[in-house]
Amino acid sequence: MDSQFLPYGKQDINEDDIENVVNVLKSDFLTQGPTHTKFEKEIAKKVNSKYCVSFNSATSALHIACLSLGLGKSDIVWTSPITFVASANCARYCGADVDFVDIDKETGLMSILCLEKKLVEAQKNRKLPKIVIPVHLAGVSCNMKKIHELAKKYNFFIIEDASHALGGKYEEFSVGSCKYSDITIFSLHPVKIITSAEGGLATANSEFIADKMRSLSSHGITKDKKKFIGNSFELWRYEQQDLGYNFRLNDVSAALGLSQLKRLDKFIDKRNKIAKIYLNKLSKLPLKFLIPPDKVKSSYHLFIVQLEDEYICHYEYFFNFLRSKNIGVQLHYLPVHLQPYYQKLGFKNEMFPEAEKYSKSSMSIPIFPYIQKEDIERVVRNIEILFEEISKNK
Repeated sequence: MDSQFLPYGKQDINEDDIENVVNVLKSDFLTQGPTHTKFEKEIAKKVNSKYCVSFNSATSALHIACLSLGLGKSDIVWTSPITFVASANCARYCGADVDFVDIDKETGLMSILCLEKKLVEAQKNRKLPKIVIPVHLAGVSCNMKKIHELAKKYNFFIIEDASHALGGKYEEFSVGSCKYSDITIFSLHPVKIITSAEGGLATANSEFIADKMRSLSSHGITKDKKKFIGNSFELWRYEQQDLGYNFRLNDVSAALGLSQLKRLDKFIDKRNKIAKIYLNKLSKLPLKFLIPPDKVKSSYHLFIVQLEDEYICHYEYFFNFLRSKNIGVQLHYLPVHLQPYYQKLGFKNEMFPEAEKYSKSSMSIPIFPYIQKEDIERVVRNIEILFEEISKNK
């Protein structure tokens, strides 16, 4: 057995990151200070959005994004079944219903054909979604222009779940610019593109939406007297105007994120180079790959391989073999509608067949900016050995 465990993803922390964090630890503000504000401004500048609000997690950001768009008990949210559960749970936190749109088998992304068909039926039944949350799986943007056109036609909001996609592009626009959406969400978890240890971001171009998110993430309280509802303006006064939460990103975490942001372009370039190496070395094996569509630059948060149809029956062996070699392959993701919680809500097997087929053939193999050449070779060689073993036993 190979002794060194190789995870599917890993943070890269350097001395500048550590120095930035230590400087904030030595400062007067560990939270609600200037660092998280600076981080928000730098993110907005980087993705070319007007506003950015930081959170303690992307899950919190999704929740608050839904609330800021007025999501409530009588509403419906649609998202992809191939995502982390937070993309659906955010609607449930607001008391709303959830439904799913099946994926495109070539990209793993929300199928535009399925979305259009589902919208036609929903309009007939008067059950149109209030919000659609397309998920940029592995760092690849969905077809946002088309989804935006449908949003205008069927009158729904769009929240891009771009937890995987900071640094990616759609057409000439940075993911997060909100060119074709109301809000974009990013994750700052350690395995993501950059990290703040734990954290999330929401970008927007509407001042109202950004202000609402900022207020709801901080107890629904404002100290801005220009926004007061009451008529008392004493120096010490503040107002709670909504039922909010304490979902703020602290300044220590923001310091790490701010330092990491300086290396974002290098991280993305490196991930794309690693992806090209994998594609070149694995292309002759009975594997399929989720290739970014034209006019999309992937951030390659994940590198996903799929077994060809005739090899799907060997999925468990494939997964267990690589894990036995200390290669941290992972499934991203088990379809959300198959989770026990969602099955209790009435979702059943075979409701979203492409998502279910995807989950029986796909797994993420290790990719992170400073993975070593010998580690890539180790992954490739073990996959080759795997297929050799399968061929022997046929």
